[in-house]
Amino acid sequence: MRNDVTSLTAAQLSAALRARELSAAEAADAYLAAIEQSDGEIGAYLTVTADRARAQAAHADALLKAGEAPPPLTGVPMALKDNMCTRDVRTTCASRILADYVPTYDAHVAARLQAAAAPMLGKLNMDEFAMGSTTEHSAFRMTRNPRNLAYVPGGSSGGSAAAVAACEAAFALGSDTGGSIRQPAAFCGVVGMKPTYGAVSRRGLVAFASSLDQIGPLTRDVRDSALVLSAIAGHDPQDATSLPRDWGSFDDALTGEVRGMRVALPRQYFTEALAPAVRDGVLAAARALEGMGAHIEEISLPVLDAALPAYYIMSSAEASSNLARFDGVRYGTRAAEYDSLDELYCRTRSEGFGAEVRRRILLGSFVLSAGYYDAYYRKALQARTLLLRGFADVFSRFDLILCPVAPTAAWKIGEMGGDPTEMYLGDVCTVPVNLAGLPALSLPYGVDGDGLPIAVQLIGRHFGERAIYRAAYALEQDQKEVRA
Repeated sequence: MRNDVTSLTAAQLSAALRARELSAAEAADAYLAAIEQSDGEIGAYLTVTADRARAQAAHADALLKAGEAPPPLTGVPMALKDNMCTRDVRTTCASRILADYVPTYDAHVAARLQAAAAPMLGKLNMDEFAMGSTTEHSAFRMTRNPRNLAYVPGGSSGGSAAAVAACEAAFALGSDTGGSIRQPAAFCGVVGMKPTYGAVSRRGLVAFASSLDQIGPLTRDVRDSALVLSAIAGHDPQDATSLPRDWGSFDDALTGEVRGMRVALPRQYFTEALAPAVRDGVLAAARALEGMGAHIEEISLPVLDAALPAYYIMSSAEASSNLARFDGVRYGTRAAEYDSLDELYCRTRSEGFGAEVRRRILLGSFVLSAGYYDAYYRKALQARTLLLRGFADVFSRFDLILCPVAPTAAWKIGEMGGDPTEMYLGDVCTVPVNLAGLPALSLPYGVDGDGLPIAVQLIGRHFGERAIYRAAYALEQDQKEVRA
């Protein structure tokens, strides 16, 4: 078994550790060896914390030897997207402006995983400040899709998805502002879960758009996703957006039973831009659920058409506000030469931010400016309200929505470099969930003609994670039976 440690799911590895079939130290060493062997080509990591991982693995082994019942993730190596603060470990957001930033505290999720004795292997690459869909906008390195190195891994949590897909971490955490967990999970063929807004504390997550950002797991399978979400979901009194709710364990949702569930297919997701392989995958998933006793119905949700423009107005406005703190005075790198305070601001931000981040700051500043606020930002808020009402109406009649994650499979590296709006349009299937604060999961569901992964998206009502996991687990098990 020791030769195949990195091929185990997190749940399988947890069971092996408890059975004393291997040690946490051996598991950490196996993953560190995998990173050393393959990450030069894949580029998932920005920082590898080998010494920290080994020390935490030794602590995990001590807990396992004590004979008590440690948390399920004890000894299971993981990694974090590099916009989650980690005490004494560089946190860059893949930006030059934070190239040397070392936090003095842990993000809430990092602290919870540390309490669970899950060794941290390192920090993962991303689009700068989580703004992008390809991980080509990192200031430091390119991340490639482990399924085909000529293609992007998606973004902005591309490093997180690539690390899990390449067996360089048993699981990873990412952040999702408009699809940044689900889309890279779909492109890399792993499971990505965006929980209900407020289910997981955002304390210590460097903010992109505060009303949209949410942390969630990227894993090998659905059981691992439920296992990790059980560990990180919960109330944080130091985060005003954290929900005072006892989430418990999500393991009880993995029954495989979907009989009687009502599943909606909004026709607005099935546009001409949808690749035939993606369309066929979603419809195949619908037939599979129907064959297991679920009720499938096509519906109309016209307000979805307003989601994408509303999202880019609101997210850019919030980004403009949140990133104002990076000015060379309070946070981040400072320009070396300047003759006035205004020049300090201008040079620091021009040199420190990449093109995509500057583009979104400018857009956000524009829509918030006098004379344009009512024309753009206020209308985006109104569209968000209509979207919430539309989803509420659907979920008064249905348990889940089934739809694509992205219109296509992964793109070739450099393919979206010419026109940023092409990249933005790729978020059309994911951004409605963030605007409404709903939970949603990306589930691998076959491959296209080029052998690239495709995925389906399951969207639930607020606090509907268990219904999502029920359906996702049933589909996953059904796929295994078909392949067998």
